[in-house]
Amino acid sequence: MILSLYKLTSNLVEPLLYLYLRRRLARGKEDAQRFDERLGLSSTPRPQGGLVWVHAASVGEAISMLPVIERTLQTHKGLTVLLTTGTVTSARLMADRLPKGAIHQYVPADAPRYVRRFLDHWKPDLALWAESEFWPNLVSATHARNIDMILLNARMSERSFSNWKRYRGLIGKLLAAFSIVLAQSKTDGERLHQLGATQVETHGNLKYAGQPLPVDEAALDALKQQTQGRPVWLAASTHPGHPGEENIAADVHLKLESAHPNLLTIIVPRHPERGAAIAAELKMKGLKVARRSADESITQSTQIYIADTLGELGLFYRLVPVCFIGKTLAAGGGQNPLEAAWLNCAMVFGPDISNFADIAQSLLDQDGAVQVSNSETLGENISLLLGDHGTAQKMATTARAEAQAQSGVLDRIMAALEPGLTKAEDGPHANT
Repeated sequence: MILSLYKLTSNLVEPLLYLYLRRRLARGKEDAQRFDERLGLSSTPRPQGGLVWVHAASVGEAISMLPVIERTLQTHKGLTVLLTTGTVTSARLMADRLPKGAIHQYVPADAPRYVRRFLDHWKPDLALWAESEFWPNLVSATHARNIDMILLNARMSERSFSNWKRYRGLIGKLLAAFSIVLAQSKTDGERLHQLGATQVETHGNLKYAGQPLPVDEAALDALKQQTQGRPVWLAASTHPGHPGEENIAADVHLKLESAHPNLLTIIVPRHPERGAAIAAELKMKGLKVARRSADESITQSTQIYIADTLGELGLFYRLVPVCFIGKTLAAGGGQNPLEAAWLNCAMVFGPDISNFADIAQSLLDQDGAVQVSNSETLGENISLLLGDHGTAQKMATTARAEAQAQSGVLDRIMAALEPGLTKAEDGPHANT
């Protein structure tokens, strides 16, 4: 009943949805060059042969799907992979990181006509959906065309589980559209099963299958020269809030300067377009700020360096010995701590890292990370790690070992996907 009502309503409000998308376009939140893709229209022809469609909501989910995409193209030469995401940032990042044989498109907005256009054009033979984004029209229309669907690296937070329990009729039908649900953890799997998933398997979290973030070695060498001899720490993937994590990092810097003379704090905002506003706010605190996007170098007087560029987080994890993982003191849920672990960086994160709860707990259990409760304890632990290189290095080494110990997850997940991939290679659209 709820699904039918949703479909009816989304048909009726399509003109309003179009206006909403146009307003997002005016604010720079949609891609002007590829706006039609959000309406289900594509200027990219569908290649011949089988096509596997991978849908990931945004940057984090897309990055976690890269190992699956790469392995699929290596082992099934007759397949093309289509990756859809919904954000401009993810599209820009994937333009650099998608392997040959993969195509990126923006996911169509969830109106029946836009969805129909998308499916009519691409005719996928297999659909792999990442984590926990359920667009009702897109899911139900794909299922209605008898396209095999697998929910990959599925998660269901306690908050989402509580919310979805009030709409069991809707979520049950959506989950039933997936032939297999591959859950990140047993807890996720149990929640998804209770909500209506039929075949649930748990092979581990695909985040463990990731590779170290890329780096421009020349840029790294240049930054090493600019920061040589200075104590330096990183606030990674920071988010706004009350106060925002950039303000928290700035306050930590001011408190630690006396104990760590000539301290440099590097801030990498999760959304680089906020760089100018962050810089203006921190300058009001009397801090000397440089911005990477403005080609401003780090000088001896620079206190805060804002790395407001895209796709360079791997550069800064390699540069610093100690980091704070953002979205754990403001916004909530956290960013992927394994990105720091792979690059030998001792990490501290705040109380809310629920998006990566199992990963975070395994790191804490092995003494590969420190969890803090507030900005004051953040400063205390950053100071401790900056002043004790041995402890910081031991923590970083432990975290890296824990990340590497779980790397076999990709083999297990690819084995679970193999029947679907083989079928897609010989699927009904393979010769279209």
